[in-house]
Amino acid sequence: MKYLSIVLFAVILASCSSPRQYKKLKNHTYINPVDTKTRPIDYQERGTFMYGEVGVTNDFPSARLNKFEKINDSLYAATINPENSPINPSPWYAFKIWSNKTKHIDVDLQYGDHKHRYSPKISRDGEHWKILDSSFVHLGIDSTSAKINLKIDQDTLWVAAQEIQDTKRVGQWIDSIAQNSFVTANDVGKSAQNRPLFHMNITKGSYDKKPTIIVISRQHPPEVTGFFAMKAFIETIIAEGGTNGFLEKYRVMVYPLMNPDGVDLGHYRHNTGGIDLNRDWSAYNQPEIVQIAGHMVRETKAHKNNVLLGLDFHSTFYDVYYTPDESVKRKIPDFTKTWLQQIKTDLQIEDINESPGKGTRPTSSAWFNRQFGATGITYEIGDDTPRDFIRQKGEVSAHAMMDYFLNEDLGK
Repeated sequence: MKYLSIVLFAVILASCSSPRQYKKLKNHTYINPVDTKTRPIDYQERGTFMYGEVGVTNDFPSARLNKFEKINDSLYAATINPENSPINPSPWYAFKIWSNKTKHIDVDLQYGDHKHRYSPKISRDGEHWKILDSSFVHLGIDSTSAKINLKIDQDTLWVAAQEIQDTKRVGQWIDSIAQNSFVTANDVGKSAQNRPLFHMNITKGSYDKKPTIIVISRQHPPEVTGFFAMKAFIETIIAEGGTNGFLEKYRVMVYPLMNPDGVDLGHYRHNTGGIDLNRDWSAYNQPEIVQIAGHMVRETKAHKNNVLLGLDFHSTFYDVYYTPDESVKRKIPDFTKTWLQQIKTDLQIEDINESPGKGTRPTSSAWFNRQFGATGITYEIGDDTPRDFIRQKGEVSAHAMMDYFLNEDLGK
């Protein structure tokens, strides 16, 4: 009887205890597994092409233009194909165009079986962008094409689905914020095509035994608006976390460009292995995921960090938070409700648009929970969400997160 009571007490204690944080990278089991073995991809033919007085190029990082044809003096056809299929319908395009004479032309963006998704952006220097006026964009009958009217001249015009944020530009951003004394930047490995896998540590003083937040972005190349929100989020932590006490108690680990090959190759979604990286958080078949996930586990083990939260910034058609269902056991079960309520209040919006789930697929958010017992959240920003609101949302989200952790004082 005494032995039975001890066993019963142990079972009750185990059921009430915090979810486990594994010290080794584990192959977790999911209800809906995904095959992430490498598949072939189609590479673009890169180059600069002249059609009389009109020139066009896809020979730069993040470009996508599979074919360009002159139909007549004022109409050109641009074929936009994905890196492979099947694939999420996110037709990314980016090219530069010019003319020896000032003229107006129409470019018919042709997506095959996929529908037009991204409002065209234009730039004269690749750094300062604006949305092409909607009166100059005309969708085809089934939206599998979009005819855009452009004024071109000898000054090169950049045209892209979203503002270009390639590996070089992300690296420059990291270099700029790494000037701060409590930001340490390094690479944790190389992609399949030998591009850097960036990483930043943000904290004051020692890493040891500090509760930890992990932030990732750009598993999917075109999802630039999510990257913008992540930038604002991290910049706010750096600007204020050093003075409000947050970075004295907590460690933040950031992996801002998970898929550098896909970004620089102008992919719709996949890496050079032809795989959606956000389905490889179990088999670890792709080099980017196995290196970064392995780094997270080794680092937090080495410094005895308790990982509490994992945030993965993405983009989709609208703003939404994919959060853990109430049934999912995690170390800080009240975080999501408290955090989202403060964001909603501070932004003065009526609906925060939360979508809870049970983590049935091998995604990063499910992996944060299975590997660390952490709260894993996929933070989605709309493709067309105004850029000033994206920045505000990133800042407010960082404030709300720091407020929660400082009030809870989990850094003791």
